[in-house]
Order: sequence, then structure tokens, then C-alpha cells
Amino acid sequence: MEKDYINKLNNVLNVSREEFTTRDLILQESEAVTNLLLLKNEAYGDSALNPAGIFAGGDAVHNLCCRIDDKLMRIKMRGITDETEDTVQDLIGYLILLKVALRQKK
Repeated sequence: MEKDYINKLNNVLNVSREEFTTRDLILQESEAVTNLLLLKNEAYGDSALNPAGIFAGGDAVHNLCCRIDDKLMRIKMRGITDETEDTVQDLIGYLILLKVALRQKK
């Protein structure tokens, strides 16, 4: 998803990736994660921060830590490749959600 975004942006701006500053790339990557998080949060009914508790009995912090462990295990087992790059984006998203859950817990 973020690759498509950067490619579209490159085409619109008619510049190569090398012409983007580090700041530009940070903004692009963080915006892509933010947009994905907001879409998934709406699609899943805020389940990451307000879990249904049907099968998993933990609170949001516990459940997010479990999801983070799963993503880290996938990276450990398969590495970071084009096929697993979405795992990195998911991991970043889960870490952001964990920060939100910890903040809400205070």
C-alpha cells in the first residue's frame, strides 16, 4: 500500500525517490501507517482498543502485545522481504495502538 502511495506521489510530482528528503520520506511513511490504522480501526470496529473478549480474555494492552509478538515471529521466521513488508507496517501500527492503549489505561 505505501509503495503504491510513493509511486503515485513520484508520478504526480515527476521526481525520483532520490529527490525526496529524509523528512519527506518520514512524512510519507507515517501518513501511510496513519491512514491504514484509521481504515482498519473503522473496519474492525475499534476492536484493538475495545476487544470483544469472545475468545481472547485479555485487555487491549495484553492482546496488542500478543499481536506484536506474532508479527515479530513472522519477521524472525521469514525476514523482511517484499512479501513480508506489510508485516513491518502492521507492526508499526500495533506499536502505535499499544501506546494509545497504555495512555488510555493511565
